[in-house]
Amino acid sequence: MSKPVYTIIAPIYNEIENIPHLYSRVTEVMEQTNQPWELVLVDDGSKDGSTDALRKLGKKDERVRPVIFARNFGHQIAVSAGMDYARGDAIVVIDADLQDPPEVILELIEKWKEGYQVVYAVRSEREGESWFKLTTASLFYKFIQKITDVDIPLNTGDFRLLDRKVLDVMNNMPERNRFLRGMSSWAGFKQIGVEYKRHARFAGETHYPLKNMIKLAMNAITGFSYWPLQLLTKGGAALVILSLLLLVLYLILALFGKVALTYVLATWLTLIFLAGVLLIGMGILGEYLGRIYDEAKGRPLYIVAEAPDEDQ
Repeated sequence: MSKPVYTIIAPIYNEIENIPHLYSRVTEVMEQTNQPWELVLVDDGSKDGSTDALRKLGKKDERVRPVIFARNFGHQIAVSAGMDYARGDAIVVIDADLQDPPEVILELIEKWKEGYQVVYAVRSEREGESWFKLTTASLFYKFIQKITDVDIPLNTGDFRLLDRKVLDVMNNMPERNRFLRGMSSWAGFKQIGVEYKRHARFAGETHYPLKNMIKLAMNAITGFSYWPLQLLTKGGAALVILSLLLLVLYLILALFGKVALTYVLATWLTLIFLAGVLLIGMGILGEYLGRIYDEAKGRPLYIVAEAPDEDQ
């Protein structure tokens, strides 16, 4: 097999119903490029038969290169593994549930040919998603834009094309708590968006519950902003101002002979408020210390049980 020009990466976790459709649609799209391509499918510890399905696909079509994890490591790590094994000059990341239509890949490639090195897909419409998810996603990205210097485009996910130069930069970024769409924005280079309509999941159920979304949000905030740490300084300033206001209120009430009552209320209010701020501050510091701890352990991002040959 000749060196591929394009690499398509799709993380797989219990997507047995979607794998055949993903393969057929990606194949139909990529055949139109008239260039060598490969499909890197990263199995993230599936338990529904997806692993065997990927092995069969790999034997059937040499362009399919399965990477089988020893256990579940998570979506962002699975995509990172696909990036490590990608051999193309342009790399496209797409989800296996077909919410991101493979047909859009051709539009991403056209922008790449125009000289853009990061082409991110912008969701103009989103089918099959709840009001809660749409609202929280919108608020999250607006919040991220306000607290960080990194310009992360609104209404985007991991569905994007990366030039080999950008991919090499990202592969050399050592952080373990990864927020890939933030990393590609941080890397810079020439970037542009392409709008598309995001479809409802083709089959099966979502494997990205609320707790995973919260974890991804925490990785985004702590990975690209010092804002949580700055809260301590702002909280300290607010406490000083509050203390001065309480002192003024105390002096005013003291003039009316109600010192005892005022003293008890002010003391309890101050103690409770200080305890809450200290706990929040300790929690924020804990998040950063936890990440330092992860880096210090030096464990591998993932463990591969099976991998395609280098010349495959």
